[in-house]
Amino acid sequence: MKKDLISMLDVKNDLEKIIDNAIEMKKGNYEKFMKDKTMAMIFEKASTRTRVSFEVAMHKLGGHAIFLSKNDIQLGRGETIEDTARVLSRYVDVIMYRAFDHENVKELAKHASIPVINGLDNEEHPCQVIADLLTIKEKKGKLKGLKLVYFGDGDNNMAHSLLLGCAIAGIKIKIVSPRKYWPNEYYVNKARELGGKVEIEEINENSAGEADVVVTDTWVSMGDEAEKEERIKNFRGYTVDSQVMARAKEDAIFMHCLPAYYGYEVTKEVAYGKNSVIFDEAENRLWAQMAILKWIFLD
Repeated sequence: MKKDLISMLDVKNDLEKIIDNAIEMKKGNYEKFMKDKTMAMIFEKASTRTRVSFEVAMHKLGGHAIFLSKNDIQLGRGETIEDTARVLSRYVDVIMYRAFDHENVKELAKHASIPVINGLDNEEHPCQVIADLLTIKEKKGKLKGLKLVYFGDGDNNMAHSLLLGCAIAGIKIKIVSPRKYWPNEYYVNKARELGGKVEIEEINENSAGEADVVVTDTWVSMGDEAEKEERIKNFRGYTVDSQVMARAKEDAIFMHCLPAYYGYEVTKEVAYGKNSVIFDEAENRLWAQMAILKWIFLD
């Protein structure tokens, strides 16, 4: 039976193994198990880290990746997702889809006879969160029992996947967000069903207290550009600055999936400060993708 990675829930039984495999692969311990295999990468949204990390991952593993923008294929001119899935399944071995709509990713996976990987959609960003958890384990030596505090838009793909990922990994998570942007209840409830310890609150002076990990993300995700001015106004006061970090544990790490907009969700002082691991986190997208492919094809 084929494996898809659409949600963090798809790896709930194997998350720790994927992370440990990524750590080993980062040491150079991997085989070219994707030899003669091809990945189709469909991009509806712009990308730096997702595109480059998947292309390099396929190259390192002996395979090949094909970049397909929505303007390069008939999907962008009205061909159905079902037909696209059926055709690509005849040509390639795996599809990575970076989409606007979570339902479209699920639809592609439903009709593809080959594995489908969610490279980001409006609901989840599982590849990024696997890389984030990899980074946390590298820096902290463990996952279980840590506390992660996320500041900003609680109703976006990062917050949703972090809720699930932290619950699976045994990390306490607090979402600090204006009430209007609190997470979708589905993800909160799923996290709690998994045994996750979840808090949600509006910002206060103790929000970062006892945090081992402080995380933020852009206030204006792709697709939300029309709301930019409103969002900037609504998120005023939620910037992760040196005062916020000072309330976290002294050895807390700061994370951001990038791109960052300095002066909005985070100050450059914090992003480039001694607690920041944002560029290690970005690098780990590569090793996480390689471990995801190993999970799909070998494990």
